[in-house]
Amino acid sequence: MKKIVLILTLVLTVTLISACGEGSDDTLRVGMDLSYPPFETEEDGEPYGISVDVAYELGEFLDREVEIIDTDFGTLINSLNSGEVDIIIGSMSITEEREGGVDFTNPYFYFRIINLVNQEYADANGLTEDSTVDDIDAISSTEFVGIADQVSYQIPEQRGFDVVEATDLSSAVYEVVQGTKDVLLMSPFPVANNHKANLDSTMIIYDSWEKSPIGMAVREGDADLLEDANAFIAQMESGGAYSRLRDSWDSEVQDSLGRSNGLDFFINEE
Repeated sequence: MKKIVLILTLVLTVTLISACGEGSDDTLRVGMDLSYPPFETEEDGEPYGISVDVAYELGEFLDREVEIIDTDFGTLINSLNSGEVDIIIGSMSITEEREGGVDFTNPYFYFRIINLVNQEYADANGLTEDSTVDDIDAISSTEFVGIADQVSYQIPEQRGFDVVEATDLSSAVYEVVQGTKDVLLMSPFPVANNHKANLDSTMIIYDSWEKSPIGMAVREGDADLLEDANAFIAQMESGGAYSRLRDSWDSEVQDSLGRSNGLDFFINEE
C-alpha cells in the first residue's frame, strides 16, 4: 500500500512539474527592431512604442506572457524561421517577396509611404510640401536612396528609377541630407523625425506613393498562431485595443506628423 501511495505521489509531482514547465514555455516571443520610434523603440532600457503595445494587447488576448526580442529589421524573417521568435510585430509591410518566406496576418495598420526630399533638389525643381508623387515621378533625373529589402528601395525600383541601396536608415538619410541623393521614401515617422533633425537641408512631401499594409508574420505552416493573431486583429476595434492605442498615442502622432488625424492616420485604409 505504501508503495502504491509513493508511486502515485511521484506521478502527481512529475505531472505538476511538467504543467509548470509548459506554462513557462508558453511565452510569446515577439520580434521587432527597436530602432523606429514611436512604433518600436526603448524607454529607460525597456521596449516602448505603438507596436510594443500591440504585442502586449495580443498577449492579453491570447492569455500568454510576451517577451519582446530586439532584432535588426533585416534579420527578422531569419530569426522567425530559425525559431528565435514566434511572431514578428514590427511595422513590416506585406509584400509578395516576403510572403514567399512567411505567413502574414490580415493588415492591422496601413503606412503611407511619403518623401524625405533634399531641399536644394526641391528648390531646383519647384517642389513644395504640397507637391505630389506624380511631380517627383515626372523628374527623370531624380535619384533615390532606399534601404535593402524595404519598400523605400522597392517602390522607386519598380518605377524604373536607379536606386542606391543603403544598409540602414541613418546612412540613407545621410545621402539625402548631403544632397548626394534626392529622395528617400519611408513611412511618416522616420521621414518626420529626420526632417526635424535636418530642417535646413530637407523637406517633406506628404503625398504618398502607396498605403502599405502592415501585418504580423508567423512561420509558414503555423496555422494555429496565424488563426489566433487574425482573430485578435478582427476584434481590435470592437474589443477596445484600437481605442486604448488611440488614448496612448493620438497626441504624439499629431505632434510628430502635424498633418494627420492621430493614430487613425495608420488605422484607416482610406
